[in-house]
Amino acid sequence: MLPMPPIRTAGQPAIFRQLLLEMAQERSLDKLLELVVSRLYAIPQVALSRVWLIGPGDICSACHMRDECPDQTSCLHLVASAGASQVDDADWSGLNGKFRRFPLGVRKVGHIAASGESVEIRDIEKESKWIVRPDWAKRESIHGFRGEPLDHQDEVLGVLAIFTREAPGQSLSWLRLIADHAASAIANARAFEEIERLQTQLELENEYLRDEVKTAQGFGDIVGRSPALLKVLDQVSLVAPTVTSVLIQGETGTGKELMARAIHERSQRSGGPLIKVNCASIPSDLFESEFFGHLKGAFTGAVRDRVGRFELAGGGTLFLDEVAEIPLDMQSKLLRVLQEQTFERVGDERPRSADTRIVAATNRDLRIEVEEGRFRQDLYYRLSVFPIEVPPLRQRREDIPLLASHFLKLHSRRSGFPEPKVKKRHYLQLENYSWPGNVRELSNVIERAIITSQMGPLRLDLPESSEESPPPKGGRRLLTDAEIRQKERENLVAILEETGW
Repeated sequence: MLPMPPIRTAGQPAIFRQLLLEMAQERSLDKLLELVVSRLYAIPQVALSRVWLIGPGDICSACHMRDECPDQTSCLHLVASAGASQVDDADWSGLNGKFRRFPLGVRKVGHIAASGESVEIRDIEKESKWIVRPDWAKRESIHGFRGEPLDHQDEVLGVLAIFTREAPGQSLSWLRLIADHAASAIANARAFEEIERLQTQLELENEYLRDEVKTAQGFGDIVGRSPALLKVLDQVSLVAPTVTSVLIQGETGTGKELMARAIHERSQRSGGPLIKVNCASIPSDLFESEFFGHLKGAFTGAVRDRVGRFELAGGGTLFLDEVAEIPLDMQSKLLRVLQEQTFERVGDERPRSADTRIVAATNRDLRIEVEEGRFRQDLYYRLSVFPIEVPPLRQRREDIPLLASHFLKLHSRRSGFPEPKVKKRHYLQLENYSWPGNVRELSNVIERAIITSQMGPLRLDLPESSEESPPPKGGRRLLTDAEIRQKERENLVAILEETGW
């Protein structure tokens, strides 16, 4: 509540002018209401000043005027009060008294709100029908009352009332002016509060939407809304905040590295580094040095000390891509580091700690690799505490148009070429292709199409259809061009593996 004026003065014109100015400037409804009643109470003859505003029926079961209430859906709520007893100096500014609610149309205050008419009592003793507590009025020398409807644009918002210790006369006609300005100020304050509420709500919604965008698109460059992809993203969200080792499995080009990055960025280690090791690109005799580092002179070519990937990833995440390519002898050393959380650099006997989370990825089925003796079973169990299977693009065809649009914008921006126009037939062509190279192949096809479109309309370099051909009458199914290329690739990879690459 606003502080009561220390001196009550008879300078009414100055009080009114100041009150009108202050009401026009106040945007807070609570402060406005306190301002009105406290300034009116500063007028010498005013014993009590109050404001009721119409609101929903809320305490009907406890209201002592419930039996008189014709409609319990709405009533007058006491929202501001200023006054004091001349007998015992009791403070009348409380809002929880007996008259904190008034039914509409009941008693003088309710009549004002229901009718929109002013009520003035010049002599309370002679017009006692308007007074609920005549003993209180007599004890406090209350002689007069005036109440005004708070009317704004033909709507009654509430009631402004004062009780005086002098018989009211023409000197109280100013209350109508105060009530009119107060009603406008109340409507404006409510509008400002509604604007602030909506602005706060908008800010919260924007924040929520930003979080939604971060959830939907904050997985690196992962694009899509298919059920298959969303299921994987749910798994990423579940495991990311933990320190559990994750094994990401999926065909080449499905975006396993993006999933690993998403796990890191949504983990408690996101402030640390994400270090990637492409296990397929490391010569077999350099695995230990690459993982754990080495000292100068540890072997031929070690001309200086080198920090290994485990040490670089301290406090962060180590992403072991193509983990199935790690040699068997190195797998045992990797397992020991994961179990003991310590390692030594090549040529060094001093143990170092390995505060590193492991996320591994492979396009092979490690269970088959274990069965055929190419991968240690104990390391497999250690890495695959939480396995995630990334679906191939052919199992999430709903995402192909989104991905195509994404790559069109991305590659057009990078190349500096204008973004070509894509027609419905192009999308159908993309959706009918089986994508053996998955998202990576789609990206390459779009990039190539952007380049060639500079010489003419957009053309997608794809077979007309890669759907499985129906089996002929003889019962043998014919392979499509795409399937033949995939078989050739698998055969080439097998030859390279047999010959040690």
